Amino acid sequence: MTTPRRNLFRNTDFAKLWVASTISLFGTQISLIAIPFIAVTFLKVPPFQVALLGTFEFLPFLLFTLPAGVWVDRLSRRRILITGDLGRALLLATIPIAYALNALTIWQLYIVGFLMGIFTVFFDVADQSYLPTVLEREELVDGNGKLQAAASTAQLLGPPAGGGIVAIITAPVAVILDAISYVISAVLIFAIRRGERAAPASPAVASASEQVTDSPSGAVSVAAETQAAATGRSEAAEPASVRREVTEGLRYVLGHRYLRNIAATTGSSNLFSNILFSIFPVYVYVNLALTPDTVGLMGGAFGGGALLGAVIAGRVGERLGIGRAIIASILLGGATNLAMPFATHDSALLLIGSTGFLGGTCNVIYNVNQVSLRQAITPERLLGRMNATMRFLVWGTIPIGQIIGGLIASAFADPLVGTHAAILVGAVGGTLAFLPVLFSPVRSLERIPEPSEASAQPA
Repeated sequence: MTTPRRNLFRNTDFAKLWVASTISLFGTQISLIAIPFIAVTFLKVPPFQVALLGTFEFLPFLLFTLPAGVWVDRLSRRRILITGDLGRALLLATIPIAYALNALTIWQLYIVGFLMGIFTVFFDVADQSYLPTVLEREELVDGNGKLQAAASTAQLLGPPAGGGIVAIITAPVAVILDAISYVISAVLIFAIRRGERAAPASPAVASASEQVTDSPSGAVSVAAETQAAATGRSEAAEPASVRREVTEGLRYVLGHRYLRNIAATTGSSNLFSNILFSIFPVYVYVNLALTPDTVGLMGGAFGGGALLGAVIAGRVGERLGIGRAIIASILLGGATNLAMPFATHDSALLLIGSTGFLGGTCNVIYNVNQVSLRQAITPERLLGRMNATMRFLVWGTIPIGQIIGGLIASAFADPLVGTHAAILVGAVGGTLAFLPVLFSPVRSLERIPEPSEASAQPA
């Protein structure tokens, strides 16, 4: 007999975190439309400079994610979240101020994007590491599902709403609404009352990290864990180097029989999907001769599927077992892109839209279950570094995929053929992303294991 689920919204701290996330996500959709629109329409910069906006925003994830994990484990995660929200609000506020003073330049947008990226790196790592403080471990799948539902709803409704707001009150003024959303988020997170569990201030013991991951014998004794914890406390007074703690996070993820395979699957999926989507705009606007409103409907279909995935992710994990849910969702989600190379001008909306809906559903089912597994099996003191390491490994393939997609598209004399080839390579390669988790112990997981179980089973 299964225990009835508790309504997580009766947990006032989780409710505050959920509302904060929802408001901030909708605000972000406004800036995603407004800032590029400012660059193109108000500043009239060339396309390459517009593309650099994304480069500056993404660069901090490559430069600062690993050390961010160390500081998230050292400092209060709640304070990092609040600082991240308020910092991004102040940065966004400079855009309408500079516009009003007729001093806005593309370089200011680059600086704002880069600095916001730094705040976002710390916020994202702390955010994933903070949820286990607010919820019990058996509630993580449900909690991640509800947070993902908010993100999917923002993805579904945010772009058209943001476009309307930009059209009505102009793009520079619309950015203020995003800044306000960050302030509201900070206030709500400040109001959370549940305290964070204490962790060693400087857990820099390499031997301890080896013992709590996967030992060669495949077993970790209680005595060893106790000794490791005691050693961590005894050396807490010694200043640990950031490099040592970053290394500990890397060794934990790469040495863990579940996490390393999830990282390989997610990273390869991101690699091939970015080979495909790096030239997707060229494919739909040039090869298929579609209009922006049709492409927007395709994006809405993906958002609708993502919303459905957020609603059913927990139930799918319970029915199939969490391991099979992870494998099935990434396998089916990767296969949905196989229809894209066969689309025509007349069939594109139905074909890409319907498969995009299914792909969005599978993508969220995969993310909710694998993120919940990661959060539940990782020791409290390593949560920040685990999430930072995972983010670094799986997002590090994104720019590689974008470069490969561009190279493939440019390798043919006929641009239409090159674009189609890149779409095909990305679609076919994405179907293989499930292999690392299929041939791993993840396959046999029926439920999320206890942390002790996760480290005591053979690699």
